[in-house]
Amino acid sequence: MSTAILTGPPVAGSPLEADLRTLGFDVRTANDAATAAELLAAVPAQERVAVVDPRFVGHLHALRLALTDPRFPAAAVPGALTAQPGARAALARAFGRIPVGAGTAHLTDVLTDTLTESLDREETPLHRVELGSLVATVALTPAQREDAREAVAAVDDEAVRLRTAVKSRDGFFTTYCISPYSRYLARWCARHGLTPNQVTTASLLTALIAAGCAATGTRGGYIAAGLLLLFSFVLDCTDGQLARYSLQYSTMGAWLDATFDRAKEYAYYAGLALGAARGGDDVWALALGAMVLMTCRHVVDFSFNEANHDASANTSPTAALSGKLDSVGWTVWVRRMIVLPIGERWAMIAVLTALTTPRIVFYALLIGCALAACYTTAGRVLRSLTRRARRTDRAARALADLADSGPLAELIAGRARGRGRTGSFLAPVMAFLSAAVLLVWVIFQDDPTSWLTVGVAVCSALLAGAAVARPLKGALDWLVPPFFRAGEYVTILVLAARADVPGALPAAYGLVAAVAYHHYDTVYRIRGGTGAPPRWLVRATGGHEGRIILITVLAAALPPSGFTIALTALAVVLALLVLIESIRFWVSSQAPAVHDEGEPA
Repeated sequence: MSTAILTGPPVAGSPLEADLRTLGFDVRTANDAATAAELLAAVPAQERVAVVDPRFVGHLHALRLALTDPRFPAAAVPGALTAQPGARAALARAFGRIPVGAGTAHLTDVLTDTLTESLDREETPLHRVELGSLVATVALTPAQREDAREAVAAVDDEAVRLRTAVKSRDGFFTTYCISPYSRYLARWCARHGLTPNQVTTASLLTALIAAGCAATGTRGGYIAAGLLLLFSFVLDCTDGQLARYSLQYSTMGAWLDATFDRAKEYAYYAGLALGAARGGDDVWALALGAMVLMTCRHVVDFSFNEANHDASANTSPTAALSGKLDSVGWTVWVRRMIVLPIGERWAMIAVLTALTTPRIVFYALLIGCALAACYTTAGRVLRSLTRRARRTDRAARALADLADSGPLAELIAGRARGRGRTGSFLAPVMAFLSAAVLLVWVIFQDDPTSWLTVGVAVCSALLAGAAVARPLKGALDWLVPPFFRAGEYVTILVLAARADVPGALPAAYGLVAAVAYHHYDTVYRIRGGTGAPPRWLVRATGGHEGRIILITVLAAALPPSGFTIALTALAVVLALLVLIESIRFWVSSQAPAVHDEGEPA
């Protein structure tokens, strides 16, 4: 339940009360600020409260944006403001600061504006809604009211609502091939009482059915899989558009949307690999390689963004060039397509699945994603080297959390602390060497499943510990987590491939999927401002260096068949561990509020 308090001179024939009830508010009226404050105090503490001037004239959607968006503790447009339970105390204090007596009438003439200005000075953040072409104003005279009504009639409220349901920045395929009709599907869902979480779940189920069709290994199955994958992506776009259309944002929804995207894509890779195996073609190594490449690409994105989270401006020549190119419209779309965002990627996968074979799908995916990774990483390295930016403690902490260092790396870092200079290139160099030494050994050694490999893994852990011994505030320190991810994931891939027994690569696929989920979960928690998963979980999973050493020990100590069983068991244990803690966190009251729309992934 929500309560709206109308405070100010009544206006005969105004549709405002009806609009507020349409938005789910119980409407009460107050003659003055003191009465409004008493009504506020009488509303239960767990309810949202809105204060609205009866002379408000504007679009219903302007009121909806100001009064019902769950993402913000307090929000306002001219003539209307709202406070969720967390901001109720600040609103009460704002009422308490309103003076009484002679010479104060101007402060209560438009009370909502006075309260809004007062809330602006509070620690509770106040969101001022960007109205665009929508109208929201307080009409003080009949002439102003008539002008405002004409302005309202000149703009189609529903058309604006539909248009803004679509993300302002998206990929070419999504913008021109999906969103023109998926927004209407989102409206249909809203009118039939469906929630974004239900649409997200439907998208996941559709993708899992698509993976099952691909696993049949038949041409009919591949065609059905491609079509279902595209429909799954339509639903994936629809859930976000439904959330924006109906303002049904939720922490759970953001988490489901992010994690289900990865689950859908990686389940589909597994389905393709199973389908190829039915036709006598083993492409599990390619499927695992595609998952590794995609995950490392995302880690590059996340790490770079966190490293520059607090930067006030990008002053690098690379950024200046990018800004100039933005003025040439077609270059914007070309650069968005080059990075192969989720829309273009899924369209390519769907079409190639229907027309070709799983091996060709993975070849195209690996080549396309590798080129995209080189393009984006090179651009970010150039920006980092040429921009002048202050690296903050918050950014350094985020990068350290993304590094996922376990007890051994912590011990080594503690002993190496104080050596080297913060801000130098030492950290990324050591991280690169940590991954490179290990990968060169397991790739080119005749028998990587030996105790010598364990020794190399220990040396890799020593270098990893040295990499995180100092705060990660250097220009290229955001490369440390991607280097660690590549070292761990590719090591698992190579050791499983070199085991050369049935089941080893599928087991490795499951293990990397479980570890990757842990790393994605870390990103989403940091983005929400709650920090990384608890240290006990990171220590329990061993950290990246601990898992590498354990896997090399298993490879050296067990026969190939036993190694496969051990990988499977490790995948199950890690998956249960990280999933249980992740679900506990995201359904708890400590989960972060949702404030951003993300970016094409």
